[in-house]
Amino acid sequence: MGRHFARLAFTPAVQAEQTRIGSRAAYARMEEAGRDDATLGAAEAAFIAARDSFTMATVSETGWPYIQHRGGPPGFIRALDPHTLGFAELSGNRQHISAGNLAGNDRVALFFLDHARRRRLKLLGRARVVQDAALEAALTPPGREALVQGVMLIAVEAHDWNCPQHITPRFTAEEWAAMQTVA
Repeated sequence: MGRHFARLAFTPAVQAEQTRIGSRAAYARMEEAGRDDATLGAAEAAFIAARDSFTMATVSETGWPYIQHRGGPPGFIRALDPHTLGFAELSGNRQHISAGNLAGNDRVALFFLDHARRRRLKLLGRARVVQDAALEAALTPPGREALVQGVMLIAVEAHDWNCPQHITPRFTAEEWAAMQTVA
């Protein structure tokens, strides 16, 4: 675990619970000696770019968490540099709950999951929607140009690779078909 993620996630209440169950000492060592996770490396950038979906959490003005599934072709979200993720904001159900939440609190949590390989990446960051024609052109999936409402930029604060222990293997139709041709 990275030290930035631990410092953001391990609030006093979390630390109290860790103490209660006996894991606090190990996590305290990770906080001090953990890797630098405030930037994305090649492994994180490649993992994110290969995803065809992710889940994003925001928090409302009343304190309620909200999660939203985002999807598109692999590469629809990607690292623009070691500190920034980006994807095209496309019109959907027109509720704009995430965008509205971000107006009051720019913090987000992203969850990237690869069921087939039993890998997951958690990311904490700060998000904003911008209007930038060049970014929109670069990040909009082909055929979706009419749906673009801006670009979501996420400044990475921390990330953490999570253990595969409870990930049930699942496969997309394409992954399943590829496995059948090999067998």
